[in-house]
Amino acid sequence: MEPLLAQLRATAEPTRLRLLALCARGAFCVTELCAILGQSQPRLSRHLKLLVEAGLLERLPEGANVYFQLPPGAELVRQVLARLPEDDTTVAADRRASARIAAERARAASEAFRRDGADWDEIRALGLPGAEIEAALLALLPERLGRAADIGTGTGRLLELMAPRAGAVLGLDASREMLALARARLGERNIGNASVRLADMYRVPLPDAAFDAVTLQMVLHYAEDPAAALAEAARLLRPGGMLVVIDLAPHGRTELLTRQAHRWPGFDDAALAGWLGAAGCAPLPAVEVAGPVPVRLWPARRLAATVVPATEPVLTF
Repeated sequence: MEPLLAQLRATAEPTRLRLLALCARGAFCVTELCAILGQSQPRLSRHLKLLVEAGLLERLPEGANVYFQLPPGAELVRQVLARLPEDDTTVAADRRASARIAAERARAASEAFRRDGADWDEIRALGLPGAEIEAALLALLPERLGRAADIGTGTGRLLELMAPRAGAVLGLDASREMLALARARLGERNIGNASVRLADMYRVPLPDAAFDAVTLQMVLHYAEDPAAALAEAARLLRPGGMLVVIDLAPHGRTELLTRQAHRWPGFDDAALAGWLGAAGCAPLPAVEVAGPVPVRLWPARRLAATVVPATEPVLTF
């Protein structure tokens, strides 16, 4: 009876319950868990030690890192987690952050990323027709953009592309490493009207209606909650502004879900239209670009209806 009571006591604490919910989705190291939960390493280390001692997590040393995951079986943990409300906001936020961490881990581990440095992007890594995709995007965007934002900007290629027709362009990304590469690209090309900023695509610390155009290229298939990501992108647009989503159409490349950490195997027009409509945008006809994996561009216009404002501190742009 005592081991069972010890396990139940170990789960009966908010941070430890969040850790178990995260590790049920895969293995994470301490620094990743700190980033997701926003807590200090000493504090999380104490919680992790208790969970390991109770047999609820197993500790996996890997080089300089130590990863934590559920042990085989772990029926008690799964029964406890099954009772967590699906709409719990804390658990949902942790889930989205963990998906982003997994995606960034995959990008950092990519051989193409290590080999090509600032020239790496997923368009090239997947062998997609980059020039055709860029031409299709420019054909959709107005000749004069005013202010434009690129969410999940990566190495900043779209900033470079949009800068000549915009008053100012801003790249947002959750990866400091990718932002460093984007800054290097913009500096090398002397693009003075472009800047980048660290931001979560679900909580962008910028005011409503700040931009005339917003793009998301090869970002949505990493999103745990695509509808929430599109709603936040729409919030940033002025009425009449253009939102363009560039992503993979439905495909059968299941290896992308593992090797590249894709969360979704492409999107169809109906799903995008539903999410865009719910975000307060009017979808326009999609454009498809053929390639090894089909790519589609989904443009939409922001309607005048208001959306829920951001809860994060607002910065000026």
